[in-house]
Amino acid sequence: FTAKQKTSWNGSVLTSTFDVFPLKDSCKTPAKLAWRLPTPLGLPHFSVDKLEMDKGGKFKLEASSDKVLKNKSLKMDVKSDLKDLAAITASAHYTGTKDLQVKFETKVMKPQDCIFEATYAPPFKNAMVTLGVKGTNATVTCPDLGVRVLCGSFFASVMAKQKLSACTASCMYKVSDQFKCAVTYDHGGKANGSFSIGCSYDVAKGTKVKAKVQQDQCVSCSVKHDVSKGFTVLAGAKFDTKKMDISSCGLKLSIE
Repeated sequence: FTAKQKTSWNGSVLTSTFDVFPLKDSCKTPAKLAWRLPTPLGLPHFSVDKLEMDKGGKFKLEASSDKVLKNKSLKMDVKSDLKDLAAITASAHYTGTKDLQVKFETKVMKPQDCIFEATYAPPFKNAMVTLGVKGTNATVTCPDLGVRVLCGSFFASVMAKQKLSACTASCMYKVSDQFKCAVTYDHGGKANGSFSIGCSYDVAKGTKVKAKVQQDQCVSCSVKHDVSKGFTVLAGAKFDTKKMDISSCGLKLSIE
């Protein structure tokens, strides 16, 4: 159960998440609280995107600022567990050049442990094409490469990773405004041969049904329904056709 409450204190938002049916031998109503402070203490130069406390008393802090440059083309982010300095990460996201995005993330106490990625969308007349590269300090000479294409109702993407020894291909076709179907396939690596086929259908306004079949013969289904504005119900289940058993199921209520 998830509930969001916007307050009058500088636009702050409080999100409460409760596991109504928790695991056995655990607290009967374990809760997770998350605060969002767009202008903490009235300071407009940065925002606290998430200040979270879970049932175990562990914290997560995420803060960001897009006020570094006047045109807001550079966004800085910081993440911390408010416990270990070695776990603090910082990132920079630059969008100042047309059709180009560059992102760099690193651990503050260990800057050599970094992740970099860049995407470029060259202009095409009849299609939207995006080229991407992502790597770490260990794969700087052979980073992951990707390309995605959107042309009309058709979407496709290919991602080469693990030093180009494995790739993931996905495609989606929009049959109508209400019905979409998609497929994904992995070649090489540990997930070699894995695939899934899924579809999404808008039964009525505010009601969406999704179904997916995987290579292990498991079938997943979900239904999302907007009861009213700000009140959403999501129900789902996963059925193992080999064992003829429901391996998992759940229900989520969201109030905003």
